[in-house]
Amino acid sequence: MKHYYLFLLIGLLSITVTSTGFSQDTTAASKPSIKIVSKLEKPAKQKKFNEKNLSGYLLVYFKDKDQSAYMAISADGYTFTDINNGEPVFIGSELAEQKGVRDPHITRGPDGAFYLAMTDLHIFGKRAGFRETDWQRPVEKYGWGNNRALVLMKSYDLIHWTHSDFRVDLAFPQLGDIDCSWAPETVYDPVAKKMMVYFTIRYNNKECHMYYAYANDDFTKLETTPERITEIGGIDGDITKVGDKYHIFYVSEAKILHSVSDKINAGYKPENQRIDPEKVNTEAPNMFKRLGTNTYVLMYDVYGLRPSNMGFSETSDFVNYTHIGRFNEGVMKTTNFSSPKHGAVTYLTKDELKDISEYWKVEVK
Repeated sequence: MKHYYLFLLIGLLSITVTSTGFSQDTTAASKPSIKIVSKLEKPAKQKKFNEKNLSGYLLVYFKDKDQSAYMAISADGYTFTDINNGEPVFIGSELAEQKGVRDPHITRGPDGAFYLAMTDLHIFGKRAGFRETDWQRPVEKYGWGNNRALVLMKSYDLIHWTHSDFRVDLAFPQLGDIDCSWAPETVYDPVAKKMMVYFTIRYNNKECHMYYAYANDDFTKLETTPERITEIGGIDGDITKVGDKYHIFYVSEAKILHSVSDKINAGYKPENQRIDPEKVNTEAPNMFKRLGTNTYVLMYDVYGLRPSNMGFSETSDFVNYTHIGRFNEGVMKTTNFSSPKHGAVTYLTKDELKDISEYWKVEVK
């Protein structure tokens, strides 16, 4: 009888052990989900990342209501459908020290893998019962947020993911008493031949600058001490390589600014012209290309709106920008979600778009 109840309990838990770690069983009776694994198995036929093989788009974003991250897909780069019907895919309480994640950014590496980085922060941690104070440390000294960890995740198939909650201050005590580490993004540096993670560090509750460091191949930690990426003061940096130039979009005084350099992590000069057309506060710029064209789309979080929304502008020369509206107020559409925040877009192959649609049982628009 004891054995019967043991087997019954195991069946109810629906947990299986795979060669890459523990994962939730995704039979017809259970809901699909991501799987956190201890080690990734690179596909035997993994192709080198190449734009000509791409035919779809993947958007990651988060919501304030649950401090978790979401994914949406699109076949044309105009209409996006949430893969989990507007429910989170990356649960902040399971991934972060503060029980919340914000500011998700995703990109592809030359190895074809997906690199996802997020801020470890729950701004409603006290209300949610995760801590007894509004912030982890005294707001008088460390200011709003005062988080110090980055969530790093890697996948080849968007289902199996490695996961690391990386404390920047503990790994690099030489940085001193930092207020926070915010909004990490990742880009491949062809000179260093490494994935470069760059993010904002704030000191003394006022000094915000962008820093960069190189990640290990498993994308579980930063291997080099973070260094200032530019003399530009600001947050939410987003770097895109176009030809032999690097374009950085960033935020200062709640508006989107731009600078260009021939180096990935140096040489950017401050510019004062606001790029986005909004009259309210904006943040979180992210640039993606319309596949098969020379048109780039600048997406940004219009957080000054109530409810918040994403805004979009297009450019082909990074001098002139055409405003194309916000989600569901112009050509950019969402089908089953609203009020996305601080998002990023990367690209999918035709097979990846098909596979992820079938796994999550959604129809691609």
